[in-house]
Amino acid sequence: MRDQAANLRYKLQRMNSMKKGKTISVVSGKGGVGKSNVALNFALELIQYKKKVLIFDLDVGMGNIDILLGLQAEQTIVDMFTKQLSIYDIIESGPKGLSYIAAGTGLTNFFALDQTKIDYFFQQYDQLIEVYDYIIFDMGAGITQDSLLFIMASDECFVVTTPEPTSITDAYSMVKHILNNKKNMPIYIIMNRTPSLKDGKKALERFQRVVSQFLGVTIHMMGVLPDDKVVTNAVMRQIPFTLLNDHAMVSKAIRQVTRNYITDTSDANKQDPFTFVQKLKHFIKR
Repeated sequence: MRDQAANLRYKLQRMNSMKKGKTISVVSGKGGVGKSNVALNFALELIQYKKKVLIFDLDVGMGNIDILLGLQAEQTIVDMFTKQLSIYDIIESGPKGLSYIAAGTGLTNFFALDQTKIDYFFQQYDQLIEVYDYIIFDMGAGITQDSLLFIMASDECFVVTTPEPTSITDAYSMVKHILNNKKNMPIYIIMNRTPSLKDGKKALERFQRVVSQFLGVTIHMMGVLPDDKVVTNAVMRQIPFTLLNDHAMVSKAIRQVTRNYITDTSDANKQDPFTFVQKLKHFIKR
């Protein structure tokens, strides 16, 4: 009995000491706000802090992470299911040691897979949490009931918006929908494509006040990214803007955004004791 108890304690200690990668869903209320670009360059900046990062393109059929990188993925998330591949077989290598999984095409609705494929995804994904410090889901624009499950199961959610009224309205609707389903979800707001850092900060503060007043929740102001011609040039040349011009205003801004996040000591940035898969299974059963 003593041996069994000691063995159990050892297993529990090992489980507690294992690295558990943090899962972040990056979302937007509408398309065209630069969500994927923000997610990609944020991931590259995390690597500067010696973090091991995987960016997972879940905008199946419309994904563009590999395009933004100027790379062509040999395998995609679609291939994992159609060819019964290991998740390690579909992980591609990007700059600075970044890992990424391309979305691919041909899977009309990833979030409506049959139970066998969902179970296979669970099995494969669980292998990643001991390998990566951060797993970033680049979600499709908008939200569906199925994709909401993935967002709720994530440790945190980044909402990317711009100061345009339609973008702000859609971002507010997105935040409201998420909080209606998971009141304690840590939400970070990134204000992208602002005319100036000053204007962006004002827009960010207004957004936070509106959410606090009408939804009764304090969201985290992660930072502001200016409207910079370097971004357009980077997209055309298929090079992340932080790599194309490290001294550009937008590159400096994304570094500050990443610094804000890394140095955040609030409860929102604490490690969740449950893994992404454990939480996703819980939400699916509800």
